[in-house]
Amino acid sequence: MSAPRPPQPWSVTAVNLPEHARNAIHTDGGARAAGFPRALVAGVSTYAYMVHPMIAAHGLDWVAHGGGEVRLRRPVFDGDTVRCVPSPDEPLLISALTDSPDQPRALFRAVLDSGDPAPMRPGETLPDMRFVMSGEWGPDYGRRLGDAHTLCTDNNVVHPAVWPALANAVFHEHVARGSWVHTRSIVRHHALVRGGATATVRSVVVDRREQGGERAVADIHIEVDGTVVASLEHEAIVALPR
Repeated sequence: MSAPRPPQPWSVTAVNLPEHARNAIHTDGGARAAGFPRALVAGVSTYAYMVHPMIAAHGLDWVAHGGGEVRLRRPVFDGDTVRCVPSPDEPLLISALTDSPDQPRALFRAVLDSGDPAPMRPGETLPDMRFVMSGEWGPDYGRRLGDAHTLCTDNNVVHPAVWPALANAVFHEHVARGSWVHTRSIVRHHALVRGGATATVRSVVVDRREQGGERAVADIHIEVDGTVVASLEHEAIVALPR
C-alpha cells in the first residue's frame, strides 16, 4: 500500500449554514451590531475547510484517529474565498488565508494520531446532551459547506467538523449569553462513527476569565454506546465586550 501524499492546498467560498443563524453573529444584522461589516462565518465552518487537506491526504485513518488544534485568530466573513495552505516547512500546519489584511485568519496544527482520550478535569459540570448523527450532524457536513470531497458521505462516516459543532451546541445552550465567538479547539478523534448513531455529549467548564470579553474553556467527551469517540478542549468568547 502506497504512503499517503502530503496535504495539498485547497480553496473554497465560505458560507454559513442555516443553523448557524442561531448565533446572531453569523447574520449580517447581528454582526453589524457587534461592529463587524457583515456576517462572520462560523469557526467550525472554517475548521471544516481546514481539515479538507487532511481528509484528502490521509483518508479514513485520519478521520478515525487524527485531530489537532485549531486557533481562530481573525474573522472569516460570509462569501470570502478561503485558501487552506499547508506550510512548506511543516506540512501538518495549515493556514486559512483570505484576501483581507492581517493573515492568516486561522491556523490548524494537525496530528495523525490523537491517542487515547484524556480524563476530563474538575470544574462546572454541564447537563449531558444527546444528538442523532444525521442531518445537521451527519456525514455530509462538509458537503453542505461547499466541499465536494465524498469520503465521509461515501462511507456513511460522520464528518470530523461535527465534533466541534457539537461542542458549539453545548456552549450555545448552556454557556454563551447573546452573540458569541468560537476561538480555539483541540479536537481528538478516537473512532469512526456511522451516520444515524446517537451521541451523548458530556461537558465540564474548566475555566472562565475576562479577556476581550468573557471566555470559557470546556473539556468535552462525545460518546457513542458508552465509548468516547471524540474529545475536545473547546474555547469561546461567550459574552462579547460591550
